[in-house]
Amino acid sequence: MTESATLAGLGEFGAVGLLTRGLVAGAGVELGPGDDAAVLQPGGARVVVSTDTMVEGVHFRRDWGNGLETGRKAVAAAAADLEAMGAEPWALVVSLTAPGDLPVTWLRFFHQGVLSECELAGLQLVGGDTTRGRDVTLGMTVLGRLDGEPVTRAGARPGDVVAVRGRLGWAAAGLAVLTRGFRSPRAAVAAQLVPEVPWGAGGEARRAGASAMIDVSDGLLADLGHVARASGVSVDVEAARLEVPEVLRTVAQATGKDALGFVLTGGEDHALAACFPAAGVPDGWSVVGRVVEAGDEPAVTVDGRRWEGAQGHDHFA
Repeated sequence: MTESATLAGLGEFGAVGLLTRGLVAGAGVELGPGDDAAVLQPGGARVVVSTDTMVEGVHFRRDWGNGLETGRKAVAAAAADLEAMGAEPWALVVSLTAPGDLPVTWLRFFHQGVLSECELAGLQLVGGDTTRGRDVTLGMTVLGRLDGEPVTRAGARPGDVVAVRGRLGWAAAGLAVLTRGFRSPRAAVAAQLVPEVPWGAGGEARRAGASAMIDVSDGLLADLGHVARASGVSVDVEAARLEVPEVLRTVAQATGKDALGFVLTGGEDHALAACFPAAGVPDGWSVVGRVVEAGDEPAVTVDGRRWEGAQGHDHFA
């Protein structure tokens, strides 16, 4: 098959075969791809389920990143929600919509990216679906196993500290660079194309007694706002505790943006933010704030004051 081959030439079943070739059923998978549905056996564990959609032109662009990067990003964005519940990533089902002129080369790289991130996350690809559409759209459904109680957004208590594991602001800085038509700093661009999820940190936080947790996908302030409202508390972030790397300062200076704003409101890094008793923060987590009484209503503040401007990303704003 030539490098110029397209999905139309490969055909639906050829595409399915490419995406499932070489898969071996692992622990807990009784029946993988090839039938009408997969069959899983979780044992005595809870099953945690989440889904995530990525649309070309909204969440990724093929002129910015290749199929491998998009495959990794799609898996990371979906499975980070399992980590946020304290669950162990287990199984993945992929739904792919694509135009007939999509190069098969892109699909091959996408397949490699999916499997690469699955290996990092501990996921098994167990099935999916393909159909034709105008743009590439990816539906990623993930399942996790949980031996214990889930960590929800609703358990934060006044007196808890707020801690973060993972990077903040890097993907937003990369987006700012790419939308200006540039490809550097490369580290920022790479962070937008492929997030670095702190795999395993969600279970670690659950075992350490985290009272609430969330995946930082829309921005630290926006996502802590979800925790505050669900828990009926307020959260105060201490700016001095936040790391603002030099690469973010460089991008901010070049684009006229605020480096601290990247950290506070930038999404798509898929770090984890969790609340812990003050003496229970695991190693590797950075304390960035505290949980306080809600007052008139739940709120998120920075150094005791409300952040001026957007709190984070809103798809429909």
